[in-house]
Amino acid sequence: MTSLPKCPKCGSEYTYNDGTQYICPECAHEWPQDAQSETGDDNRVIKDANGNELQDGDTVTVIKDLKVKGSSLVVKVGTKVRNIRLVDGDHDIDCKIDGIGAMKLKSEFVKKV
Repeated sequence: MTSLPKCPKCGSEYTYNDGTQYICPECAHEWPQDAQSETGDDNRVIKDANGNELQDGDTVTVIKDLKVKGSSLVVKVGTKVRNIRLVDGDHDIDCKIDGIGAMKLKSEFVKKV
């Protein structure tokens, strides 16, 4: 049995899930299942294009040509990126690519090696 999170609004432990939402029957508060808990726990899970969980220090491969904004450079398919760092935000991978430099990537455009 999986344990459901307590309601972030009233603290009730009688929450239930309905599709992609958690619902509290006591205060009628609804919140998305992929939202981080408000207790400050670091429960974020970042997955690559194939659904594999990524962690700091992993090596990934780019699966699509990516244009570098503000430059004529392109990160080609198959480029290996070593020692990634996971960060919060829209672009959730911070890395350094040989020949290009420091970049931020979206996890949907990489796969774990």
